Amino acid sequence: MRDRFAYGARVTTNEEAHRIAREKGVSGPLYLFVKYTAALIFRIVCGFTASGRENVPKKGPVVIVPNHKSFWDPFFVAIVLRRPVHFMGKAEHFDGPMAATFLRLGAFPVRRGESDADALATARAILARGDALALFPEGTRVRDEGLGTPKRGAARLAIEAGAPLVPATITGTEKRRWPLPRKVRIVFGTPVSVEGLEATPEGAAAAIGEAWPQVTEEYARWQNRAGVVAAGAAAIGLGAWFLKKRHGR
Repeated sequence: MRDRFAYGARVTTNEEAHRIAREKGVSGPLYLFVKYTAALIFRIVCGFTASGRENVPKKGPVVIVPNHKSFWDPFFVAIVLRRPVHFMGKAEHFDGPMAATFLRLGAFPVRRGESDADALATARAILARGDALALFPEGTRVRDEGLGTPKRGAARLAIEAGAPLVPATITGTEKRRWPLPRKVRIVFGTPVSVEGLEATPEGAAAAIGEAWPQVTEEYARWQNRAGVVAAGAAAIGLGAWFLKKRHGR
């Protein structure tokens, strides 16, 4: 695994990338420019909606736990919230000229497939300074139908920081209007308090066990609704065809 990332005109180590993420955070002007530009493009091309944004605290540490279907998921979480959001991104995304931009937009590298102490330390630093962190509990994109099994890491970080856990359900990003998704919908659920929980496997399991069902239920509800709409459209089309055939006799 490479451990050097391009930052501006020079190359920086994985260690320095994390130092930048911990000490500097997002670049306000760049973040706002990218956020509003992306929001405009996505609204025109994708037609997305968001609800439950009031469930995300306006200040103080918070851990947002969305499901993960697409590379585009972090963008939708970020553009619908007023406060900046930080994300872990796989280290390969930082191995190139876009590393500087990713870092200043709130992303930081994580080595997948191993316990990355640097990434965990950066996540703790972000929460310690009172910022928002979004982590995908499934660990990776779930390309199959349905959702994956959530891991406990995000909940444990939330307990350590005393940060509420906010579930978020994203639908539509798995569909494509090339190269962007279409008809995207994001719903932020009821925050889960971690007060009184210990940062143990049991405590983390209890927290994610309260948050994740909100995601699975909302996702299933929306998928079922989409199925009903499709079936209704098919029935209408079949009925129109039948009437046309009948009157054509």
